[in-house]
Amino acid sequence: MESQNLKHRSRDDPRFATTTSNEKNRANRREQRMAMAKRGLRSLVIAVSFPLSLTLLNIYLFGSGRGYASLAKPFWFPPLWLLHTGCLASSFVMGLSAWFVWVEGGFHVKPTALSLYLGYLGLSMAWHPTVLWMGASWAGLLVSLAMVGTLVGCSRDFGKVNPIAGNSVMPCLAWAAFLATVNLKLVFL
Repeated sequence: MESQNLKHRSRDDPRFATTTSNEKNRANRREQRMAMAKRGLRSLVIAVSFPLSLTLLNIYLFGSGRGYASLAKPFWFPPLWLLHTGCLASSFVMGLSAWFVWVEGGFHVKPTALSLYLGYLGLSMAWHPTVLWMGASWAGLLVSLAMVGTLVGCSRDFGKVNPIAGNSVMPCLAWAAFLATVNLKLVFL
């Protein structure tokens, strides 16, 4: 008998309206979360693919290493493919770090973080043609030292916004320091 009462319950019953309203709110919240997740994923893809595509283009245009390949190098000098892979990995990690900062709204809070990140991107784009294509070791040393400086600033500013972003810059800093060491040795070859 009770099941018949539930079947014949009027849609005007306030208990029925509350249940429908709760279900609509739950569905609306779920749709909003899905939309936010899609926007977040889209922004992550853009943040990572932008520096990666710039680095790939840079490697394609200037990465032949004409001058680098012909040098007599010490045993610890990386081969050209390893230099390219390290630069790609550094670009990926920096894009991810910048995304962490952007998600937290950090580029509005710390505008110098954006300037430092863009400075790093420009310097990393200048290193390949300077060292590998033109063979300008002194200029490459200056570029790599400037990269180290911008990465120290990025680590500091990114860390104030998001500690994970600040810490994830450290491998890129180690890579830039290694490039500076390679450049220093190239100067004195």
